[in-house]
Amino acid sequence: MSPVDDLPPLREVIQRHGLAPKKSLGQNFLLDLNLTSRIARASGRLEGVTVIEVGPGPGGLTRALLAEGAARVVAIEKDSRAIAALGEIAGRYPGRLEIVEGDALSVDMRALAGDGPARVVANLPYNVATPLLTGWVATEAWPPWWDSLTLMFQREVAERIVAQPGDEAYGRLGVLCGWRCEAKIAFDVARQAFTPPPNVTSSVVRLVPRAAPLACPVRDLEIVTQAAFGQRRKMLRQSLKSLGDPAALLQATGIEPTRRAEEIPVEGFVALARARAALSA
Repeated sequence: MSPVDDLPPLREVIQRHGLAPKKSLGQNFLLDLNLTSRIARASGRLEGVTVIEVGPGPGGLTRALLAEGAARVVAIEKDSRAIAALGEIAGRYPGRLEIVEGDALSVDMRALAGDGPARVVANLPYNVATPLLTGWVATEAWPPWWDSLTLMFQREVAERIVAQPGDEAYGRLGVLCGWRCEAKIAFDVARQAFTPPPNVTSSVVRLVPRAAPLACPVRDLEIVTQAAFGQRRKMLRQSLKSLGDPAALLQATGIEPTRRAEEIPVEGFVALARARAALSA
């Protein structure tokens, strides 16, 4: 019997439904149900909570989320081969698992989440992990519809998410996530835990939205960070030239022109974004 429920082992499920992982879908399945339970618990207490899961595959994490008490799990799966396997889980947990066949990049998750507390917990397909994260964090409406994100990333991406000024990994993703969220790496997952094993170590990251992040136009922040980190080794007086007159931006914010992007804290980029918006008005 599995450590979470009386459903068949995941290897049996994969074989029976022909669910060999597809590289084109960025699939790396977690078959250790003790590990998927640890991921589910990392998201906090789940009683009464709606969970959005992206890329459930054969349903290892799905089963853990339901066994840990999630009131409702909405599993968004692009691979039609996995739908029948997920249906078996829905039968084991009547009324608690909703299966949505579709591309997570185009699904309206806010509508699926409903009115109650909702969070996202997922072993994200690596080929869409960063676009999904930036979409959740850069949404115009704030506070967002989710109360936390507990997500699996390649370790390199996880380090970029939690990076601070001066860190080698500090860049656009660190600024965006640091502006809107408190983010931390919960734990690492060895490559051997996956089928097939990826080439790198993975990490589970938990992000909690800040109640009142500094006011800032999202689009301007994205433009400023793209310019600054696009030439990260250059001084800001040079890297910001693509935005027009960098001297005006830097003078408006009091940031020294000789500083580089990697030295600027989130508050500095927010100030630059506000100045750009004001100068463009």
